[in-house]
Amino acid sequence: MSQAASPVSETPSSSRIPLVALILGGAAIGGSPIFVRLSEVGPMATAFWRVALALIPIFIFSLLKKDSGPKPKSLADYGMLILPGAVLALDLAAWHLSITMTSVANATLLANLAPVFVTVIGFLFLGAKITRIFVLGLVLALVGVVVLKGGPAAFGNGDLRGDGVALIAAFFYACYILSIGQLRSRFDTIRIMLWSTASAAVGVFPLAFFFEGHILPPSLYGWAVVFGLAFISHAGGQVAIAYALAYLPAAFSSLTLLLQPVVAAILAWVLLNEPITGMQALGGLIVLAGITVARRG
Repeated sequence: MSQAASPVSETPSSSRIPLVALILGGAAIGGSPIFVRLSEVGPMATAFWRVALALIPIFIFSLLKKDSGPKPKSLADYGMLILPGAVLALDLAAWHLSITMTSVANATLLANLAPVFVTVIGFLFLGAKITRIFVLGLVLALVGVVVLKGGPAAFGNGDLRGDGVALIAAFFYACYILSIGQLRSRFDTIRIMLWSTASAAVGVFPLAFFFEGHILPPSLYGWAVVFGLAFISHAGGQVAIAYALAYLPAAFSSLTLLLQPVVAAILAWVLLNEPITGMQALGGLIVLAGITVARRG
């Protein structure tokens, strides 16, 4: 596969650092379903607070960071910085909507097809080179996700319209990953995340306000949940992923994010006392094996 373009003013001391950042970012995002489940407000309102509150640490870090790299110079530059946030808002809206229209298993499984869209779009339109070994790893990792979620039988309780909306969510998340990957050759991580997170918050707010009305958590516990989602899953996870995308191909990066359902299952076991079944453990091992194979490709 072709490598990502050289980043702006950021050079890792080791080639392993971006991969570690990507894995940690995927793990941080993997905890987001737990936060969403524990949230005291609706899914759209939770999505809004996820990006709106994440602006706090990102903005503070942007003020403390002395070397902010190149600045946008044209309307096209500003448009490209806003684009990832716009498609992320659409992704969050579509995924949360799909959960209300189809089974949770179907919504999760189909949303995890984002690596397929990243690979196809990258190959057809962005000149990415895809090897057979990588495709084998991709297929193996996707099989692992299906096994993790209960096997092919998990698709039986869904709704075709809801399944279609989940596929749309996967497409938008693929566009988010690709747009971040393209921007990382021109702007630094914090600038990209500041603009994209702000635009995502602007995009999600009207959906939360008009479709759910009540968007303020009623207790300190509720605020702690949305702050945790914002600071850990978005400010932590998405920043780490954006950093890694300067050094790793977008297709491989999106594939590694299939660690998210594995992490979610582990956290559900630790925090919610949901037991990990033998099939879930097997699925997690298959996902890890697929990522390892894809890495060699």
